[in-house]
Amino acid sequence: MLLFTPGPTPVPESVRVAMSTPTLHHRTPEFEAIFKSARTRLMALLGMDECVMLASSGTGAMQSAIMNLCHKKTLTINSGKFGERFGKIAQALNKEFVELKYEWNTPASLEDVKEVLESNSDIDAVCIQICESAGGLRHPVEEIASYIKSVNSEIMVIADGITAVGVEPIDVSNIDALITGSQKALMLPPGMAMMGLSAKAVEKIGAGADYYFNLATEIKNQRKNTTAWTAPTTLIIGLNAIFDEIDKLGLETLYKETKARSKASLEALKAIGLNIYPTTPALSMSTVIDEDSEKIRKLLKTKYSVNIAGGQDHLKGKIFRINHMGLIAVYEASWVVNAIEMALNDLGRRDFDGVASKIFNEVYFGELSS
Repeated sequence: MLLFTPGPTPVPESVRVAMSTPTLHHRTPEFEAIFKSARTRLMALLGMDECVMLASSGTGAMQSAIMNLCHKKTLTINSGKFGERFGKIAQALNKEFVELKYEWNTPASLEDVKEVLESNSDIDAVCIQICESAGGLRHPVEEIASYIKSVNSEIMVIADGITAVGVEPIDVSNIDALITGSQKALMLPPGMAMMGLSAKAVEKIGAGADYYFNLATEIKNQRKNTTAWTAPTTLIIGLNAIFDEIDKLGLETLYKETKARSKASLEALKAIGLNIYPTTPALSMSTVIDEDSEKIRKLLKTKYSVNIAGGQDHLKGKIFRINHMGLIAVYEASWVVNAIEMALNDLGRRDFDGVASKIFNEVYFGELSS
């Protein structure tokens, strides 16, 4: 079965082997050396001034960022399930917030952000997804972050990069907190969140907030190559192993192949008559809106051994999502669009002629050679 859901993603064999080694105690020089290596490499990937690893899902890092960086009022951008989550976290923490809400296929508007900031001078943090994976869209985060900092450099820009880090280069020059998770482009099992922080964010954190999710406590400890609480040792060992795999390929090559895979998949899907859901598709996944979404997903899983994701809430049964994150063999990605074309043939919607695979390969290898 090929796993093509946008998280969890498949764990490479070399990483599984690395994580199967005997368990290390987290308060030992041996593990501290592993932690130091992972931290150094993570800092380079994120491109931030500081970083922390947390034993939690990405949602834990989202909560930690709001607790430690949102002191007055927060603006949350909601174009889907995960943007909505920022607002729900703020509400649960009794934090004052305002929300910009959009359809799940629609990215945030810079003009809307300007309007909210002009009418809410006490906003000190803005929370936004880079990729909103509920509908597979890409927000114009860099443009919005640049504007925010031009208005007030003290406003914290908190970016959920859970389905963007390791997918594409991210301009972090105006981002204060960049969040990611282990089970996406880093191809690890779920259970570890990671966050890059700007120097200004570290300054604002000060003594920190909360107990478990106190970022000041974690920064103090992780600078010494340890953690405040029990470290997710196996996942950190796996993180070093996945960095080894990325180093073999080269980060720029990974970005180029991911972009090529994404563009090729979109063109192949359109070539067989399918409609792309988001107006600004993210590179991390292809999202199709179709009345037969569940039938297509079922055929893919039961007949063609491909597992892709569906939709949530009001999009349940209406969309399907195909992952492009991580180290994916081109023949596997090509097989996915080919299998979708065969599923459409099974449903009597079009005769199979192999055009999906043909277009995919033309676009993919064309992108790589350009």
